[in-house]
Amino acid sequence: MNVDKFGAPDLTFDLETFPWPWQDDSVAEVQLTHVLEHLGQQTTTYLRIIQELYRIGQANSLIHITVPHHRHDNFVHDPTHVRAITPSGLELFSRQRNRDWQRQGNANTPLGLYLDVDFDLVRTNLVGSALWFERYGDRAHDVQLLLQESALYNNLIEEVQMQWRVVKPLR
Repeated sequence: MNVDKFGAPDLTFDLETFPWPWQDDSVAEVQLTHVLEHLGQQTTTYLRIIQELYRIGQANSLIHITVPHHRHDNFVHDPTHVRAITPSGLELFSRQRNRDWQRQGNANTPLGLYLDVDFDLVRTNLVGSALWFERYGDRAHDVQLLLQESALYNNLIEEVQMQWRVVKPLR
C-alpha cells in the first residue's frame, strides 16, 4: 500500500498526523524510501513517528529505510529535507544498545527506554556516489576506505539503506 500526503497514492494520509490508521501489531513490513528525511522537523513529531512505527509493527517485522546521505548534495539542497537519518541515530531506539551504553557510562540518549520502543538495526548499506566510483574505481568496494574518505569529503556516499527489526513479544 502506497501512502502519501500528496499525489495519487493508495491511501492519502499525512504521516505527521496521529494516531496512524493501522491497528497495533498489524503491519509485517514497512518501506520508507526517501520518506523519513521529510518527516518530523519538530523533535516531538519525529519521536511520535518512531512510536507509531513500533506500535503498528508486528514482532520481528522489518522496516526498510532508504535516505540520502546527510553529507551529499541530494540531502543538503532539498528544502523539504528536515532531518538527517543515520545508522547511529536509529541505534538510539534499541533498548539493548541503550542498556549497554548505560552500563558503559556513555552519554547516548536512551530513546528506546524513554519512549518504550525497541528496534534492532540489522543491516546498513552505503551506496557510493558517481564521484566515489570516478575517484576510487579500482577500490570502490572498500567500505573502510569509503568511510574514511567520507569523513573528510562530502558527496562520496549518495544514500544509506538500513533495515530495522521491530523487537517485541509475539502476541
